[in-house]
Amino acid sequence: MAEDGRGQARALGDWVRAAEAAFWLGVAAVALRTLPFRRLARLVGGAQPVRRPFAARPEAAEAIGRAVAAAACRAPWPILCFEKGLAAHAMLRLRGRPSVLYYGGRMDESRGLTAHVWVEVGGLGVVGAREAAGYAVLATFPPGRSAPRPT
Repeated sequence: MAEDGRGQARALGDWVRAAEAAFWLGVAAVALRTLPFRRLARLVGGAQPVRRPFAARPEAAEAIGRAVAAAACRAPWPILCFEKGLAAHAMLRLRGRPSVLYYGGRMDESRGLTAHVWVEVGGLGVVGAREAAGYAVLATFPPGRSAPRPT
């Protein structure tokens, strides 16, 4: 069955976003292994241009979340939440979307202190938000952009 032009364009857009996500996952992996956290925090928390209100197109952030998830599960190395968060945050910033990267922590009886990173735009979880329940917000990037989430 042949797809209409919109279906083909959407499929092509999904592939392009997944390729972009793979690139940003690689950049994030290198940055996490080579940059001091203070430098990385400055890069992630810098000012973000906002070109258009997010509420008009929440599906754009959802598409980025799907692209990051698709690229992460196909990566030749293990991808953690921090890499996913950095990739999604970068992709959203390039599109002028005011995203917030959350860094949280909690005590786990079997593993001790654990950390988690997730990204939201206007309260909508882009990556990692479903797994964020129970994590106390330790920092947001950009700083002070959103109120801490209840634990």
